[in-house]
Amino acid sequence: MRNTTVGGQAVIEGVMMRGLKGIATAVRNPEGEIVVHHDDTKPLSQKHAFFKWPLVRGAVALVDSMRIGIKSLNWSASIFGEEEEPTKFEVFLKAKFGEKGEKIIETLTLIFSLGLSVLLFFVLPTLITGLLRRYDFPAIVLNITEAVLRLSIFIGYLYGISKLKDIYRVFQYHGAEHKAIICYENEMELTVENVRTCTRYHERCGTNFMFLVMAVSIVVFSFTGWTHPVIRVVTRILLLPLISGITYEILRWLGKTKGPLQTAIAYPGMMLQRLTTKEPLDEMLEVSIRALKEAEGLMEIEQHS
Repeated sequence: MRNTTVGGQAVIEGVMMRGLKGIATAVRNPEGEIVVHHDDTKPLSQKHAFFKWPLVRGAVALVDSMRIGIKSLNWSASIFGEEEEPTKFEVFLKAKFGEKGEKIIETLTLIFSLGLSVLLFFVLPTLITGLLRRYDFPAIVLNITEAVLRLSIFIGYLYGISKLKDIYRVFQYHGAEHKAIICYENEMELTVENVRTCTRYHERCGTNFMFLVMAVSIVVFSFTGWTHPVIRVVTRILLLPLISGITYEILRWLGKTKGPLQTAIAYPGMMLQRLTTKEPLDEMLEVSIRALKEAEGLMEIEQHS
């Protein structure tokens, strides 16, 4: 079993992979060719020793993954001419700050994406559950209700978007990404035939991360009590970095060790991958293999062998 931390995500008609040689995004363009974009952006964890500390590195990794994911998605969209016309605000930022304007736009997009996720999966369940306080339910009932609401909204969201045609193809590429990584971890030759035989479910998937965030939040929030609605919302937002940190350490542990306990903990997230991954076509597997080889520097080895 190869020890590797390579990972990635699906993009529009392609796959992004992060490996030893940086970030590689491979996309099949309208002409049917595979085009690759390399990004040597260093992870945030390499910019300060503090970012590598346990619990801290989880929150840093989440922000880093979203930042890189947005850039990769934007690049893949540009291949198909799907970039939206810039708004007046975006034009102003680019005119005012030049090249830094693009980074400001990416940062604002990241903040908006994070904010929307927090609002939908954390703030909304808390506010709805808070309406039950007038009936003098005990805290344990409120905590369970909030947990059920949070998980229901999350699973319902995944189920809903999985039915969209365009998202279905993205989820097929998500499956292709997992299959290529699992083939690589099992030290099998990276061919379409070998990758096709591998499972599309992986312990280190972002779906597992999100489900574990929900599960860990249930435990952490149970200690905060039910006070004023504003205090509850602020408390939950402030605790999210800690929850992300704890979840990240659990996910690392699941990726490094095997056993009945690890299997039980990973099982719900693995089952959710039935929604977020779909069986890919061979042409999608070719794209995922190319992205992985580029990210790990395997293309250079093949060219010199």
